[in-house]
Amino acid sequence: MVTQTPLLPMSFDSSSPLGVLDRIGWWGALGMIAVALAYTFFMLIASRGAPRHGGPSHPDAPLLVVILMPCLNEAAVIGASVRRLTSIPDPGLRIMVIDDGSDDDTAQVAAQAGDERVEVVRRRPPRARLGKGEALNDALSIVRSRCTTVSSSRVVVGVMDADGRLDPHAIGEVRKAFAPQEVGAVQMGVRINNRFGSLLARMQDMEFVIFTEVFQRGRRRVRSVGMGGNAQFVRLSALDALGPRPWTRSLTEDFDLGIRLNATSWTNEFWRAASVHQQGVTNMRRLLRQRTRWFQGNLQALHLLRSVAREQRGLGRADTLWQILTPYLLLTGSLLTLSFLITMVTAGVAAVLRWEQSWAWLVGAYVIAFGPALIYAWIYWRIERSEGLSLLKSVGYAHLFVLYGLLPSLYGWRAVARELTGRTGWAKTAREAEPGQGAQGAPSAPSAPLAGSNGSAAMGSPVPSKQRPPSGPERVQPLAAPQAAGPGRTVPAAPTVPTRPVLNPTAVIVRRPRPTSSSLTNEEMR
Repeated sequence: MVTQTPLLPMSFDSSSPLGVLDRIGWWGALGMIAVALAYTFFMLIASRGAPRHGGPSHPDAPLLVVILMPCLNEAAVIGASVRRLTSIPDPGLRIMVIDDGSDDDTAQVAAQAGDERVEVVRRRPPRARLGKGEALNDALSIVRSRCTTVSSSRVVVGVMDADGRLDPHAIGEVRKAFAPQEVGAVQMGVRINNRFGSLLARMQDMEFVIFTEVFQRGRRRVRSVGMGGNAQFVRLSALDALGPRPWTRSLTEDFDLGIRLNATSWTNEFWRAASVHQQGVTNMRRLLRQRTRWFQGNLQALHLLRSVAREQRGLGRADTLWQILTPYLLLTGSLLTLSFLITMVTAGVAAVLRWEQSWAWLVGAYVIAFGPALIYAWIYWRIERSEGLSLLKSVGYAHLFVLYGLLPSLYGWRAVARELTGRTGWAKTAREAEPGQGAQGAPSAPSAPLAGSNGSAAMGSPVPSKQRPPSGPERVQPLAAPQAAGPGRTVPAAPTVPTRPVLNPTAVIVRRPRPTSSSLTNEEMR
């Protein structure tokens, strides 16, 4: 009869080379588990406190909020997203939809908003489809050229995905978040709006909620909040600190931007009082492809280690370094997953063969694997109980969430292979048309389209400009949108800016190629 050592599928002579390696692996695994659990519980404790802002605060200072929405073949979802934004009665809000060379009717659908705060910028080859970062940088150059008479500290640039639906009060919360003058960037929460119809989408929603409620809130205390690609808001003066083209060509330009902002004198803030609702991926194959891209983008951030170590201090530096190294830790952790699976198979074989063995180690394995998930279940239940989620069901989701968390063991190594072989081109994740896209407060039908002289949709003008119209005489209209804020609601007026000519409705804005300091290769729009 053979007695199996707990957690070890087989035993070796401790003095043999295999025995030495066995002990190194054993204690290394315990060390990794201990560090991961310690980090998780540290963030859990830190997330319960409030951040400390020491700088001056100007809650009533007027802000011009310009939202950039990069789009590539997003006709299925862009209309509802633009209508959602234009339903916000904020006179200081402007929306710039960036059509990055779409093959569908993205530009036409976006222009049907019928709101003077909306502008559609169409990029054409060879400037189109060079990556989300390049699209944002070109749009930012337009914003800068039109805001020369406005203090850059009074201009906030937001980034939203084409499927993003901001809460109706989100822009008002942006103004509150930027009241402290030291705040350079704000990231809002992210929710998955199709979580009720797909278990895979539910796991993604739980992932975003746990990430924001535990880790982003914890990072507020240590000043290491990260930026996401949806509902990211950055003060123009903070973007100026990163140079003329702040977004890089990384596959995860949002992650890259957040790390570099943390290395400046500006403070990144997470604001949980409002969220953006986006579409979750409901197909496992597409999800793995999306996460492989994200993982590869995180691998590309390794070059930022030196600047973080040099510019940041204290716990903020330690946590930012942890964020950069997380992909490599996950890859190492995948080996532990493989080891655990081998142990389980060995234990199963031993049970079938009726070998004597102790099963006490299963209790410890369950506590380590599912203990934190039970805490996550409670956190998620507190957020979702207003939607009818029971605590018992949340606990069930948490157990599935642990299995969902093993996916990096699959797509992580694929991302490594792509990075090592120089494969950085990607097809964007396809959206799905949603029934009732006017939900969550957005109008259910679009306004009448504005037609240009050649039948194309008219382009509005979201920010002030000193540029002359490219062709033909145009009337001059003021920048400010209608001042009505709705009954019972007051919104600070937008900064005073000069009037500007309206862009030619049929004009296509094409930016000339510029050199970039990034050494990364081009990618398809995220």
